[in-house]
Amino acid sequence: MADTIREQATIPAELDGERLDAAAAQLFPDFSRSRLQSWIKRGELLLDGSACRPRDKVREGGQLSLSAELQDEVSWEPQPIDLDIVYEDDSILVLNKPAGLVVHPAAGHADGTLVNALLNHAPAMAQLPRGGIVHRLDMETSGLMVAAKTLQAHHDLVDQLQARTVKRQYCAVCIGAMTGGGTIDAPMGRHPRSRKKMAVLSFGGKPAVTHYRIAKRFGHHTRIAVNLETGRTHQIRVHMAHRKYPLIGDPVYGGRPRIPKGASQRLIDTLRNFRRQALHAEALGLEHPESGEPMHFECPLPSDIQDLLTVLAEDDPANPGRDS
Repeated sequence: MADTIREQATIPAELDGERLDAAAAQLFPDFSRSRLQSWIKRGELLLDGSACRPRDKVREGGQLSLSAELQDEVSWEPQPIDLDIVYEDDSILVLNKPAGLVVHPAAGHADGTLVNALLNHAPAMAQLPRGGIVHRLDMETSGLMVAAKTLQAHHDLVDQLQARTVKRQYCAVCIGAMTGGGTIDAPMGRHPRSRKKMAVLSFGGKPAVTHYRIAKRFGHHTRIAVNLETGRTHQIRVHMAHRKYPLIGDPVYGGRPRIPKGASQRLIDTLRNFRRQALHAEALGLEHPESGEPMHFECPLPSDIQDLLTVLAEDDPANPGRDS
């Protein structure tokens, strides 16, 4: 059964003469302008008791009344897939996504995705854009994600992401011994020759900013802590490869495994058999959509990255005298 939204508002003096959809977006900030426009067109958002057009002008003192049913936004099927839920309440759900789990159904992955699992866990999320998902992780990236359970929470979380107030920290293990951390400010877009890849672009790219610091330096590899200022597709993977420090195991941007000279058989086997990018979303910070309370979540490294770091610590030691 669809949920029903019921809201009332009075047009204030500062919105006199505005378009109906623009005024509604100011007075009902929990809903997107496009959704409000659809409700106006369906006669579910009335002005002074009458159906109007989105472009019609409003006057001071006018009465807006909203009575709208939330219809399903997605048609994906619920599926009983295990979820590692870190936190959940009536508004949001924070989970630890395993490597190998696709976030949304797409070509080659019609089902068996995170969204299918969420719709099975909380069927009302079908009423939300993209099933409540507000950001994503690559299939082979593990770690923390937040999803919305209500339309209001979805709108608020999208606003937080656009305002860049959501804090996301990642653990990445890179090829090469870095000498220090830094910031990569390099616009990104589709690769000019390979449309399935992203790339740093000299012209026409979207802003992309990545901050990183050294967490542990090994002989030929480096563990880094990465904080995203923007969230472009494949951003960390592309930016680190652009700096000539690609992620271990990255099948798209990492190239062939680089085996250090004199490496032990254990290190050789570990590097060759690590078949996904060594990237984990380890911390997430946001404001709760309802209370505004600051919230912080952390999750441990998955076993494959823990095992990788153990081998690097024991078989790829830092050079004598080098800081670690």
